[in-house]
Amino acid sequence: MDGKTIQILIAMIIYMAIVIVIGLVYAKKANQSSEDYFLGGRSLGPWVTAMSAEASDMSGWLLMGLPGVAYWCGLADAAWTAIGLAIGTYVNWLVVSKRLRRYSVRANNAITLPEFFSNRFREDKKVIMTLSAIFILIFFTVYASSCFVTCGKLFSTLFGAPYVAMMVIGAIFVLLYTILGGFLAESASDFMQGIVMIIALGVIVVISTVNAGGIGAVMDNAESIPGFFEFFGLASPALNDAGEQLVENGKPVFGAAADYGLLSVFSMLAWGLGYFGMPQVLLRFMAIRKEEELKMSRRIAMIWVVISLAVAVFIGIVGRALYPTTHLTATSAENIFITLATSSLPAILAGFVMAGILAATISSSDSYLLIAASAFAKNIFQGICKKKATDKQVMIVTRITLLVIAIIAMVIAMDEDSVIFRIVSFAWAGFGATFGPIMLFSLFWKRTNRAGAIAGMVSGAGMVFAWKLGISKLGGAFAIYELLPAFIVSSIVIVVVSLLTAPPSKEIQEDFDAVAVK
Repeated sequence: MDGKTIQILIAMIIYMAIVIVIGLVYAKKANQSSEDYFLGGRSLGPWVTAMSAEASDMSGWLLMGLPGVAYWCGLADAAWTAIGLAIGTYVNWLVVSKRLRRYSVRANNAITLPEFFSNRFREDKKVIMTLSAIFILIFFTVYASSCFVTCGKLFSTLFGAPYVAMMVIGAIFVLLYTILGGFLAESASDFMQGIVMIIALGVIVVISTVNAGGIGAVMDNAESIPGFFEFFGLASPALNDAGEQLVENGKPVFGAAADYGLLSVFSMLAWGLGYFGMPQVLLRFMAIRKEEELKMSRRIAMIWVVISLAVAVFIGIVGRALYPTTHLTATSAENIFITLATSSLPAILAGFVMAGILAATISSSDSYLLIAASAFAKNIFQGICKKKATDKQVMIVTRITLLVIAIIAMVIAMDEDSVIFRIVSFAWAGFGATFGPIMLFSLFWKRTNRAGAIAGMVSGAGMVFAWKLGISKLGGAFAIYELLPAFIVSSIVIVVVSLLTAPPSKEIQEDFDAVAVK
């Protein structure tokens, strides 16, 4: 490694050391009980709640996936996705957060999402709990793999090392950190990582814009590419037989702009629906120490989200102006943030900015691993298989589960050509359609019953797979993002099945009324 690379590595090691110290500080409290480990004893303040929710939500996708989409095909896909996410974030904090915080306490002090759903419907046979835990295991394993892909791309690009080896090293670090500290350490480090992420985005976009000749030069370049800087058009990179973008006279070649109609717009806006089913965000609502502090958290979260998403999209646009022929595939395009950072900043500063990507990856993957492990250990092992299991036994099973999930996620992440945006979009759709509708109906429709909840979850998850793997292949109108049709189908099924079956018991309706009147 040359001197610059060594400086980058030193900066990243310093950052990782700080993260480990946070884990050690919180490890003692985290291991006092499973409630402390999984939900932090409902002790989060408004700032940590907001920043940890958004940092764990966005992940390395914010710094690599979203700029990569903007770099590759222009503004439309990236911008409409960002707008949908911003709207979804606001509505989720405004509508869901207070009711869920209150209801989770009423539902026998539920500390995981499967436990909340099961207690909400007063289950004897834990069908909802089991299904919820299984779906969380499936989709979070996929989600964790996207984070490991980010680690692999980051380290292999920076240090010229083999992708697989770098991916495995990054995954091991995340796994050890998650085992060490639990929810409190994760949330505290997420707070710091949220700050690092937004600073990294801001520094890179300002310096890169200046290096590109200013905003005017960036806009001129974007507008010179057919469909690149349009809300209702899409750039079409011309590809050779190897799938790489053609270059002529030192410039990338694009075909005619592709159409981008209202159906495409709604498809991308549908990303916002995913928030209603995101366990890593919903758990923060449950973990805040006071319901009244959620209003402040909402404001903090919205400021962070709007700035971060807007800057991430613009980084892709700036990157295309500065390095038009550096990244010639959709996979490589996701490295544009790394290219801008390492070329624009002194080595030591670039290292800390690279730590921003690592921050985003850690903040998400530790959330995914922890929630998936809790779904099995707390809800299946203790909730169903061994109801008298001690906290110590639950913690042991949790750590074993963490290891198994991490190994499976690493296997999925072995493909160096994986596109982070695509992996995340599938897992996001899975959570949004499986848990989003039932979360909204559970909180706000008194007539929702257990049968409707079960049918809604199964139909939502099933439709995500069916649409992604089969129906979308038909093309045309069927090529929309799978979350939108799956969310609609799940909602319809919940209503129909609930109305066709017996109403909830008197006790369930009393729980609903007690939560609703406040």
